[in-house]
Amino acid sequence: MDTVIFTIPNVITIARLIAIPFIVWAMLNGAWTTAFVLFALAGASDGIDGFIARHWKQHSRLGSYLDPLADKALTIAVFSTFVAHGIMPFWLLALIVARDVAIVVGAGLMASFGDAAAIRPLMISKINTTVLILLAGWLLAAGAFGWTFPIIEGALIGLVVFLTAVSAAAYGRLVAGKIRRAMERKDGPK
Repeated sequence: MDTVIFTIPNVITIARLIAIPFIVWAMLNGAWTTAFVLFALAGASDGIDGFIARHWKQHSRLGSYLDPLADKALTIAVFSTFVAHGIMPFWLLALIVARDVAIVVGAGLMASFGDAAAIRPLMISKINTTVLILLAGWLLAAGAFGWTFPIIEGALIGLVVFLTAVSAAAYGRLVAGKIRRAMERKDGPK
């Protein structure tokens, strides 16, 4: 990874961050079709910036932080707005945010042990993020097109809860193992 800041993927990611207030504004004003289209474009941009970074080797340290930040900011903003509209329960938002906070705390602990790069996105976390985005897209589409399928919504929420719990447990296990090994190295052989 290099220190280049203005790569094409970073510009796309910054555009995704800039789109967040517009998506929230559209949701708050009942412009569900606009919110759905902007959210779909933001979701597509996430795949596009990753493809460009891999295909044309435009990885950067900034991008490695900015991309997951954009994903989290987008999902938390959209889910917070769903809660404000009464479309989604607060406890689900709290669960999603608690997992993210726990990951940040775990990364901070690893950094305090001199292993700042130890926590990398796990596959279960990527799957969890994908399902979160699917749920958000589904709820936005439901608002845009006026449909209701409670069974699908319930299944997606159940899947989000399950994957969030499994992802949190996987990160917890990873951090606990790294801390244990760091403590063993610190104490040395006896």
